[in-house]
Amino acid sequence: MKIIVTGGAGFIGSAVCRLLISETEHSVVNVDALTYAANLASLKPIEADARYTFVHADICDRAAMDAVFAAHKPDAVMHLAAESHVDRSITGSGAFVQTNIIGTFTLLEATRAYWTALPAPAKAAFRFLHVSTDEVYGSLGPTGFFREDTPYDPSSPYSASKAASDHLAMAWHRTYGLPVLISNCSNNYGPYHFPEKLIPLIILNALDSKPLPVYGDGSNVRDWLYVEDHARALLAITQKGRPGQTYNVGARAERTNLDVVHRICDALDRLRPAAAPRRSLITYVADRPGHDHRYAIDPAKLESEIGWQPRVDFEQGIERTVAWYLDNPEWWQPLRAKVYGGERLGLVKG
Repeated sequence: MKIIVTGGAGFIGSAVCRLLISETEHSVVNVDALTYAANLASLKPIEADARYTFVHADICDRAAMDAVFAAHKPDAVMHLAAESHVDRSITGSGAFVQTNIIGTFTLLEATRAYWTALPAPAKAAFRFLHVSTDEVYGSLGPTGFFREDTPYDPSSPYSASKAASDHLAMAWHRTYGLPVLISNCSNNYGPYHFPEKLIPLIILNALDSKPLPVYGDGSNVRDWLYVEDHARALLAITQKGRPGQTYNVGARAERTNLDVVHRICDALDRLRPAAAPRRSLITYVADRPGHDHRYAIDPAKLESEIGWQPRVDFEQGIERTVAWYLDNPEWWQPLRAKVYGGERLGLVKG
């Protein structure tokens, strides 16, 4: 297949691009606007491959999207382009509404125009995968899991914008017949992760002997998914999923935020010992406004229908992630110096 991947210079999108080029025979057209969290350095392992193409374009630009479809004639779209950091959505929600809602609408319309004109066999085989988040479901209590039929209850501007885009994607399936699939994933982690997110932020702050900020009392629970496992799930859904269906992607790896920070500290102490244990750097800070307490995904539908299983458990994944950041300072040092230095985001003032 020839697959358009939107947001392919981002964290998850670049993992999808690397997977498609390194482990399949598919061709990739990476469409990315190159906002602050995008990084073409994440594509260096594949950038010279003849099956990989990069297009610098914004999904909000209808003419640019029409041109991409006309030039590349894809067999599928994997839509990952999004603003994704909850803290930034609290103080700057406009970009989330523009990219996640207006951008998804624009891309859906460009896709529909292209898909409608396809010959019948190509039209039947075409797929549009809309990649979303478990945050659309809101917060769980101490028990239970998010399922595909869990009602939406978003808490942040970010999750509200992703919920809106999910509804748009499904409406385009029901109204126009566009062969849409939706995936909702748990928290991703792994190599090439922009350092505003919890795991890379803690790793890099710990290396610099800076405070390790933990929101509230650290008891908030997330279900952690290694990014390469997620990329494999997205490919499997695109190839085997049923149009009009939603698939939740999770690795059954619930951990409190404090436990995650402890694991990172201990891994760093083993791999690069310091004068004092890194746990001594943990600093409790004011909680994030509207902070959901617990996320946990039931991936049974994905496992039974598609046959996907995660390959990397949390302990392995944290070790690999910490080791990657230790081995690849040339990737993250420019980001820490020029784009994001680790300062607190998402505080509501006044």
